[in-house]
Amino acid sequence: MPGFPAQVARFPVRGTGTQKTRPTHRGKARRYMGSGGGERHGMREGFFKRRVAQPIVELLRQGVTPEKIALSVALGVALGVFPMLGATTALCALAALILRLNLPAIQIVNYFVYPAQIALLIPFFRMGERLFGAPHFALTVAQVRAMVHESYWGTLRALWTTTWHAIVVWCLVAPVFVGVAYVGVRKAVASGEWRVARKEKEKADSSLRSE
Repeated sequence: MPGFPAQVARFPVRGTGTQKTRPTHRGKARRYMGSGGGERHGMREGFFKRRVAQPIVELLRQGVTPEKIALSVALGVALGVFPMLGATTALCALAALILRLNLPAIQIVNYFVYPAQIALLIPFFRMGERLFGAPHFALTVAQVRAMVHESYWGTLRALWTTTWHAIVVWCLVAPVFVGVAYVGVRKAVASGEWRVARKEKEKADSSLRSE
């Protein structure tokens, strides 16, 4: 595997070796899709309400402003896809400390975007290679995760050039994303704040009438 660091070459590249294929039963799958579609949709809605909407409502009730929530969400997503595994929790905590943001809110967002960080890791590596004209390493996510599991600092040393190239690309993209996401989330949260205030008022009016 020419051009690879020794630490990387020990891990197999995707696509090598033989893979067994399993027969698919598309007819049976189609039969069950119709009956389970509504249930899955309800589960997704319940998950979103429980894990996203309700925490935001609670933050609004605690007096956290829509601007702070929007900044926590935008930065949580941007920092959550930072192209260095194991660094996002510390980065989110540092951002919350410096900007006086809600720490649980930004860390929850960081937790939710972890799959996106994994999915974007190799694209960031590729864009870094193109930006700096660096040699191409045929890395896969599975390889990087196996390397990190074996030795985090060893992986950092082996992939340091590739990683900092990717970080430069992230630094170019992240500010634009944060700006756009901040505006969109602030509008959505401000609208939610108005709904929460209206429901609270209706509840108070209802309790007064019952008395």
